[in-house]
Amino acid sequence: MTRPATSDPTQDRAGRTMPQRLAALLHVVRVLLGHGRRLVETVPERAATIEFAILAGVCGTYTLPTILVRLQRGILRAMALERYLLARAAKGREIGFVYYKDPRERMPAKPAAEPPKGEPTSGEPAAGRAKPNRDEKAPRRPAFDPDDLRIPTAEELDAEVRRRPFGRTILSICMDLAVIPGFCTGPFWNQISDTLMNYGGSFTTLFKMREHRETSFQKERDKKPDTWSFAWRHPPLETVRKVLGYLIGDVPILDPFDPLLATAPP
Repeated sequence: MTRPATSDPTQDRAGRTMPQRLAALLHVVRVLLGHGRRLVETVPERAATIEFAILAGVCGTYTLPTILVRLQRGILRAMALERYLLARAAKGREIGFVYYKDPRERMPAKPAAEPPKGEPTSGEPAAGRAKPNRDEKAPRRPAFDPDDLRIPTAEELDAEVRRRPFGRTILSICMDLAVIPGFCTGPFWNQISDTLMNYGGSFTTLFKMREHRETSFQKERDKKPDTWSFAWRHPPLETVRKVLGYLIGDVPILDPFDPLLATAPP
């Protein structure tokens, strides 16, 4: 016999108590995971409708294979984070807050101490000292580039969610699954906002990516004169529901310990 879901999302059927902050984050992950899976099922059949521009605009392209690759990557990343959180929950381990720090706001480095007399200064090459290789100064690729369509392996994703702040992982998932405020219920977007603020996410990165993708999408639309008349920015909620079939956060998940919800053993 199936036991009905408990009204307390932090308590499982055996009476264990799930850490409160972990339970809240797991809820966000599972709502995003359900959203991604529904999109993968419905996007192909809705791509031919004029209203599809609403979703395509957030994705930055009409190109269906590109959209589906990003959706698949977002789903896999959400599954990896879910596995990690379930493993912590099984041990009763709570998660701590990690606040985002803008690299531009870091304290300047301390000035270097003056070299002893007779030693060359930074502007004077020392005899026999090798000059730095230009390749060593090449800029490093960001840890997550949403325009890169590579899908990491399961092992890479598991390692990623262990070492990165949770807010950054949620940010990556949102960018791949086309999650914006206008697609969410008010309460669920508030939960995403709290997650980004409390666990190292960046609103600046999220909205810059949205602006970048809108610009890219508009360039595609300029080549399709038959599409210009449809207003795809800031659609009303009823139009969003027509495209997605729901608002993200509509379906509650009440039992975070339910094994039927788990995507893999912790």
